Amino acid sequence: MLCELYLVCMDNMIDVNEKYLTGKCLISMPGIADERFDKALIYICSHNKDGAMGFVVNKKIKEFSFTDLANQLPIRTIKPIAPMDLYQGGPLEKVRGFVLHSVDYLKGDSIVIDKNIAISSSIDILADIAFGNGPKDNLIALGYASWQPNQLEQEIINNVWMVAPSSPELVFRTKDEDKWQKAMDTIGIDISRLCGWCGRA
Repeated sequence: MLCELYLVCMDNMIDVNEKYLTGKCLISMPGIADERFDKALIYICSHNKDGAMGFVVNKKIKEFSFTDLANQLPIRTIKPIAPMDLYQGGPLEKVRGFVLHSVDYLKGDSIVIDKNIAISSSIDILADIAFGNGPKDNLIALGYASWQPNQLEQEIINNVWMVAPSSPELVFRTKDEDKWQKAMDTIGIDISRLCGWCGRA
């Protein structure tokens, strides 16, 4: 399997209107019907009238590593590549990869999502990460999640997701097993009170 890095056309999908959720996080509600999103935290990189796209940022891929990925791409280093996790970005096109990263690293194909986080898709960023020249913070995701127009809005109305602010601390530096609860904490939600009225999508 050769992981091809690419970027779904998003240059026209970033909207500053507050009704859109670009740059926010989605917290899956207890009892969500799709077990792939059980206790998932999703960073939304694009949301507008045409739909939404995002990446799960708290579910590691256990059977495939960054070293495995680099060995399948034309990336050759003299020193061994430092261990690094890959993430299950979502159920769609799982062989395609994306890098969420801090804005200290911006090159030709990079798209700035908000003041702290950007996304890149070229092989150059993987090579720079492998050589230790990449962004300060990064998260490599294979696959993505997406929604049709008005689908995400309806799912939120149906209590499938809660919306939380994002931050580099939450997306990149919090332990994966703690991200879902930390996101809940940022919006002051007592999850024990939600279990009875979620999962109606």
